[in-house]
Amino acid sequence: MTEEKTHKVGVNENWLMSRHLRLEGSVEKNHQLIVQEVDQLLGVDAVSINATESLLNVAYDATKRQLDEIEEIVRKHECDIAHDWWTHFKEGYYKFVDQNVKDNASHEPWSCHKRPPGR
Repeated sequence: MTEEKTHKVGVNENWLMSRHLRLEGSVEKNHQLIVQEVDQLLGVDAVSINATESLLNVAYDATKRQLDEIEEIVRKHECDIAHDWWTHFKEGYYKFVDQNVKDNASHEPWSCHKRPPGR
């Protein structure tokens, strides 16, 4: 017997991305505001911030949300994504994967067994 996880409305498990990024700035002071605002976005399944470690954990449907939108909210509340090499590398990779997921989700598959478009 497998246990099924229920997701929030607007979240498709096939496109669910789980991201973990280090933050800097006023994390201790503003982490609750960031979590509340990000949690209200359509497509966000879960969000938390470990304030003592300044770590943002977020899971979202990449066809509905992009990491840039979440980062905007973080910056709005006097925080930012950490500027260390590893966090910058992960952030770039996450954005690359998110864009691929979004592009592939809207792509109409083509097969050589079908008639070419327009014929």
